Amino acid sequence: MMINRRQWIAGGAAFATTLAAGPLLAKGSKRKPIGLQLYTVRELFSKDPMGTLEKVAGIGYREVEFGGGGYDKMDHAALRKTMDRLGLKSPSIHVGYEALGGDFDGAVKMAKTLGADTIVVPYMGDAHRNAEAWKAAVANFNHYAEQLKKAGIGFAYHNHDFEFTVKPGGTSLFDTLIADADPALVKIELDLFWAIAAGEDPKAIIKRLPGRIYAYHVKDRTADGKMTSVGKGVVNFADIFALNGTAGVKHFYVENDQSPAPYLPDIQTSFATLSRLHA
Repeated sequence: MMINRRQWIAGGAAFATTLAAGPLLAKGSKRKPIGLQLYTVRELFSKDPMGTLEKVAGIGYREVEFGGGGYDKMDHAALRKTMDRLGLKSPSIHVGYEALGGDFDGAVKMAKTLGADTIVVPYMGDAHRNAEAWKAAVANFNHYAEQLKKAGIGFAYHNHDFEFTVKPGGTSLFDTLIADADPALVKIELDLFWAIAAGEDPKAIIKRLPGRIYAYHVKDRTADGKMTSVGKGVVNFADIFALNGTAGVKHFYVENDQSPAPYLPDIQTSFATLSRLHA
């Protein structure tokens, strides 16, 4: 797949230079595998989890992040056995805020069975998006992260756009999160699409949070704001990935919340694009 003209215009010489330099590789580090957030293929996964993992591995993905598709109710030992057979790892899993609070021990067991080293809270509903409720939630993030650390598991929070755009009393939810969360315990899974959709500069976020970015959710954005396969939009990933060393990012998960059926071509396109960014 050729890099389209619009991307060259958007990225210019920086894109070409960084592409040649291998931006998924921090200086002196090993090549990082490309992962997939399984929410992207949730329609397939919910009906045929093992077969979907086989197809994902067949494309070339070596990491998966569980989220959606009913995975939390499945046989996690069987999922792990299939992953081991396919050479897949799951460094992190998405666990809802209420689910984590409601069955903490169950979430820990699920993470360990699937081989995950980090639990990510993926979303917070409207009830939490006010000053008082948000501060209470962030305090709980700190508490959960501390307890998870004792169990040998890390904690991260995944952003959408509302954390930046909702500003109770003039302070964004994201700013409150960064101010109140323990930087040693609460990491960020930076969703690049949603940060850009909120009008933020991902590079500025990375520079603000050196060493605190656990993973990226890599999804592209068209000029008119639609979600699309990596490489089919205008996001200059090479420019962002030049700061990987600063971010401390460990994982790169392709995600497309709105992936069109039949889903596999979408994640194949994204994989091919990120593979070129490896080169």
